[in-house]
Amino acid sequence: MKVLVTGAAGFIGFHTARRLLERGDEVVGIDVLDDYYDPALKRARLDILQPHSGFTFVEGDIADREAIAALVEAHPGIRRIVNLAAQAGVRYSLINPHAYVHSNVEGLLVLLEAARRLPGFEHFVHASSSSVYGANTKLPFSVDDRVDHPVSIYAATKKAGELMCHTYSHLWRIPTTALRFFTVYGPWGRPDMAYFMFVKAILESQPIRVFNDGDMRRDFTYIDDIVDGVIAVLDRAPADQGKAPPARIYNIGNHRAEPLMRFIALIESTLGRKANIRFEPMQPGDVKETYADIADIQRDMGFAPRTGIDEGIPKFVEWYRGFYGV
Repeated sequence: MKVLVTGAAGFIGFHTARRLLERGDEVVGIDVLDDYYDPALKRARLDILQPHSGFTFVEGDIADREAIAALVEAHPGIRRIVNLAAQAGVRYSLINPHAYVHSNVEGLLVLLEAARRLPGFEHFVHASSSSVYGANTKLPFSVDDRVDHPVSIYAATKKAGELMCHTYSHLWRIPTTALRFFTVYGPWGRPDMAYFMFVKAILESQPIRVFNDGDMRRDFTYIDDIVDGVIAVLDRAPADQGKAPPARIYNIGNHRAEPLMRFIALIESTLGRKANIRFEPMQPGDVKETYADIADIQRDMGFAPRTGIDEGIPKFVEWYRGFYGV
């Protein structure tokens, strides 16, 4: 099976591409390698993928119509797409909203247009986000909840992406699945994520910023569990029974809302150092709590997250120390 993985040098894209390659799939990866965070980390991920004979990398922008057209022409036989390329980060969307529309809306449109023209195309899996739930206070968050009130530009583009996937399923019967990821963490993670910044700051004896006076909870989901879910979903496209569009949405999380201060305490314990905490007010676009109802993906895919933060944080710290030589 030949799979196009966008954002292949990114955190989730890298892990997904590696899992596909390890099981024998061919992977065409594309990534723009921008400087939103250190491109050296992205290239280090690619260095692990490149030795696989089934891997081909294309440096390019998914919103570039000519580049995507050239890619699918040069690599015939793509049957599935896992779209993990995106401009990430809630707070940065307040600073540079154009980047989010470019990657998360225009880029998705280019890929959907390419998918509907691919012969024998089977399934389009798209990365959405728990951010679409906005300030929803009904817990846990269910895919049946209304998500019409995003509180960040990032969330708005992710909601737009879900609607676009549904529309292409309706008009052109393309099987699509949108996955609402809940706070993904683990080795090879993103340096803009809180857990990454906390570890870095504590090791460098720098203060960490903790918002809403630490009164926050997150459904932290370990990267291996996320990839288990992505692969399971990819292999089971929604059936087209001729009536409703072959489109679906799943939450993919750990089904556990962990207090942020417990998360920080676990990092401190793993590092053997105390954090210098600076408490600050809630930031615009942020939410107090996330908590995934994963009943649907459990029922349909047998998804069962296995890694809690007590195991996952030490694994990340071990990787961080090794990668950065700390």
